[in-house]
Amino acid sequence: MSGKKSNINEPTFEQALNELEEIVRLMEEGSLDLDGALAKFEKGIALSRVCAKKLEQAEKKIDMLLCSENGEITLKPANITEDRNE
Repeated sequence: MSGKKSNINEPTFEQALNELEEIVRLMEEGSLDLDGALAKFEKGIALSRVCAKKLEQAEKKIDMLLCSENGEITLKPANITEDRNE
């Protein structure tokens, strides 16, 4: 077994993002009734938290894997947010 501590029922980042995009599309469409919209909003919040957690875990892993020029593993903060102007 691998050392991963993920929840078996938790979606992958890609699954959560795809579902979140679908929820946004449905809500922007405006065809949901109030109860449906609230349920989708609640699910969207949960999915956005899953995505944020997985991104944070990936950033921490990147930080741990970066090496210095002489081959020693050093902790260098990964500043992922700087390149988000796409």
